[in-house]
Amino acid sequence: MEKKGFRRAVNIVTILCTAAMISFVIYGLKSGIFTDRAMMEELVSRGGIWGPVTFMIIQMVQVVVPVIPGGITCAVGVVVFGPWYGLLYNYIGIVAGSCINFYLARRYGQCLVKFFVKEETYNKYITWLEKGKKFDKFFAAAIFFPCAPDDVLCMIAGLTKMSWKKFSVIILLGKPASIAAYSMALVYAGGFLSGLLG
Repeated sequence: MEKKGFRRAVNIVTILCTAAMISFVIYGLKSGIFTDRAMMEELVSRGGIWGPVTFMIIQMVQVVVPVIPGGITCAVGVVVFGPWYGLLYNYIGIVAGSCINFYLARRYGQCLVKFFVKEETYNKYITWLEKGKKFDKFFAAAIFFPCAPDDVLCMIAGLTKMSWKKFSVIILLGKPASIAAYSMALVYAGGFLSGLLG
C-alpha cells in the first residue's frame, strides 16, 4: 500500500509539474519572453531576488521543451548576472532540465522521446542503445563538449540501463566546462559583432 501511495503521489507531482511547465511555455511564447532576448534580459534583471529563480526555471524549461535556442539563454545568464553567477545559474537550470529529461525517458519510454525528438535525430542516436558500455563513454564525452545535442542524449540515456548514479556523475562533472565554453563564446561573439556593426 505504501509503495502504491508513493507511486500515486509521484504521478500526481509529475502531472502537476508537466502542466505547470506547459503553461509557462505557452505564457512565454505569447508574451514574447522566449523569442525576444531583450525582453528576457529585462524580465530577469528586474526580478530582484526572484530574477535568478526565474532564469533557472526558464533554463530548465528550455532543456525539457526546446522552444528557445539554448545558446540564447546561456548568453543571457552571463550578460545579466556576470560570468560567475551566470555560469552557476546556467549550470543549475541545465542540470535540473537534464535530470528531468532522463527521468521522463526512463519512466515513459520511447513514445515520449519520439514526441520531443525529431525522427531523423532519434534514428541517428538510437543505434547507440545496442552498444552497451560504449554508449556510456560516448555520452560522457558528448556532455563534456559544447556542441553535442545534450537534451536528446539525456533522453536516449534514459532508455538505456545507465544508473541514476552514473548519469548524475557525468552530468554534474561534464556540464560546467561545456556551459562555460558555450556561454562565453556566445557573449564574446555577440560583443565582437556589435563592435563591427557599431
